[in-house]
Amino acid sequence: MLYLRLLIVLLMLGSGLCAQQVPVFRNAHEPQEKRVADLLNRLTLEEKISLLGYKSNAIPRLNIPAYNWWNEALHGVARAGLATVFPQAIGMAATFNDSLVQEVATAISTEARAKYNLSTAAGRHIQYMGLTFWSPNVNIFRDPRWGRGQETYGEDPFLTGAMGTAFVKGLQGNDPRHLKTAAAAKHFALHSGPEAGRHAFNARADEKDMRETYLYAFKKLVDAGVESVMCAYNRLNDEPCCTSNTLLQKILRNEWQFKGHVVTDCGAIDDIVNFHKLTDSKPQAAADAVKAGVNLDCSNLLQNNLADALKQGLLTVKDIDTALAGLFRTQMRLGFFDNPAQNVYGKLGAESVHTPQHIQLARKAAQQSMVLLKNDKNLLPLDIKKYGSIMVLGANAGAMDPMVANYHGMSGNIVTVAEGITQAAGPAVAVQYDQGSDFTDTTRFGGIWAAGESDIAIAVIGLTPVYEGEEGDAFLAANGGDKLSLELPAAHIALLKELRKKNKPVVVVVTAGSNVNIKAIEPYADAIILAWYPGEQGGHAVADVLFGTVSPAGRLPLTFYESLNDLPDYASYNMQGRTYRYYNGKVQYPFGFGLSYTRFQYSWNQQPVINPRSLKDSITVSVKVKNTGNYNADEVTQLYIQYPGIERMPLQELKAFRRTQIAKGDEKIVRLTIPLTELQKWDMKEGKWKLYPGDYTIQVGSHSRDIQLETKFTIKKNVK
Repeated sequence: MLYLRLLIVLLMLGSGLCAQQVPVFRNAHEPQEKRVADLLNRLTLEEKISLLGYKSNAIPRLNIPAYNWWNEALHGVARAGLATVFPQAIGMAATFNDSLVQEVATAISTEARAKYNLSTAAGRHIQYMGLTFWSPNVNIFRDPRWGRGQETYGEDPFLTGAMGTAFVKGLQGNDPRHLKTAAAAKHFALHSGPEAGRHAFNARADEKDMRETYLYAFKKLVDAGVESVMCAYNRLNDEPCCTSNTLLQKILRNEWQFKGHVVTDCGAIDDIVNFHKLTDSKPQAAADAVKAGVNLDCSNLLQNNLADALKQGLLTVKDIDTALAGLFRTQMRLGFFDNPAQNVYGKLGAESVHTPQHIQLARKAAQQSMVLLKNDKNLLPLDIKKYGSIMVLGANAGAMDPMVANYHGMSGNIVTVAEGITQAAGPAVAVQYDQGSDFTDTTRFGGIWAAGESDIAIAVIGLTPVYEGEEGDAFLAANGGDKLSLELPAAHIALLKELRKKNKPVVVVVTAGSNVNIKAIEPYADAIILAWYPGEQGGHAVADVLFGTVSPAGRLPLTFYESLNDLPDYASYNMQGRTYRYYNGKVQYPFGFGLSYTRFQYSWNQQPVINPRSLKDSITVSVKVKNTGNYNADEVTQLYIQYPGIERMPLQELKAFRRTQIAKGDEKIVRLTIPLTELQKWDMKEGKWKLYPGDYTIQVGSHSRDIQLETKFTIKKNVK
């Protein structure tokens, strides 16, 4: 009996010793700050500095593997092999469907977790296989010349904020203990070109434009719990964004109460020395970045220079601990130091990557992104019974590049437009394909004779990500990634002119990530579809629209201007005269525009009575939308606000939208709600948000210049 008691005591002591041997930083039951402090206390100064670059070193004595923070997920897990490729961000914005965007991001994060689990199980800790994603890009597409505008959700702050928030929620998941992945809002801030000089550019804007336009979406994402914010290459009002106390301390940390970590754009601290030339001391730049609030460097400048910065007294060990603590919090939220069995995402594997469900979702997203710009005599949708022969041609008809855009993954299942049309038409239709033209030759074309012998020609033309995009990546762009004009390639227009001579119907599918001059091709096309860069299922989605499987309901998330002459200087960040909010001149197509195969009729479900008493109130609008045409279709109901006639108020502003599926002959009630706080504007004199008294107008319609219903209301002076 005594022996048994001794044995029990020894076993209890042994279990207690085992429990004590588990470091606090690995104990998921301990408070996060206690875990962070424990890990900091176990590291040497040299080890701490080694962890502040995106290539974080391994700490073998603590069994901490190396970790590469750099990963991309703009429209699918990027640059990491097999993954579902969704439409480019600008195309997802064109869906005007934030629920769909969240669903897409949820699929992306599922694949990301699965790939991370598989790669770490194989002992691989390499770039693009991590869980910290530098997406989404919520910069405002303020000028159509900007090549990276395709990576954004367009020109409108409200739409950008809604789409970006949905994307963050999908990426980060809803588990209360662990992040599924970590999202990053980029590029903070006022980083919308020019690309060619972005490493030395000094963006200038006053507080009103900053708050109402350029910072709006970042604030929405911070409120939604985004884990990271990426500071930009440029200066803002003379301050480099990655050492800006105004951006990183005053606004982000103090005012917005951001709790996550700040990562630099890649090489941004180096730019302070090499291009902005505000100092010739890399230790000084490193110290300035850390003290301003940078936690992670997408380069090795911090790792190489912080020791010297300490020796020179430019910062303290406490500053380094503060920076590193932010990274540890993110890693703990991702479950890096926990038992994998305790992580709800730990069992995701190969069966979760590029699944049939994700492939179908990519097709759905592409379908919803398609914008019908012209449909002369209702040529579309095509009745396959009437067309026994189809000629598909054009430089982008059989190409992969315009399908996948930039920052893309690979699926092994990229469906080009030529392939999609061929499969949809079936074996009883004679579908032919020819490249038709390249991007430069305006005299020699293929497929013209065959088009004349066919019942209809479908030409796929436009841009690709090597003609517009990021500096360096868009290597065929003439202006460092940016566009010098709105023109489509002259060779493509010449091809269409030759096609028109054959007196056969011509459908044009345009690929692009931006405003392009559609007027130049209108005379040669009976129907025009803007397909953006539609992802791996883009070919199927184009065919679905062409043959009427779905009615197009994509909407333009940016204004299609007639000419660059209508716009201010590209380098100016002043919003006056830019975007539908401040430009009232003639346009090719207005913000929110998109045709359908059917017609919709709007009426009030209940005439709204609006008498706001405090900022806590909301305005709810209820309208009836009836499908009066012959096709089942989606309608995108858009609500705009017109403000009192006060200086620098927007002409109108999107404040709610809803995409609704409505069967032919059916009617749906669409309810839209606007928190009164959304109507506040920045008061330059008082330096704060203010709800201005006066007369407001609610406008409801199918796009910004097609208002079907209006009602007015008044904000009184005592509404606060």
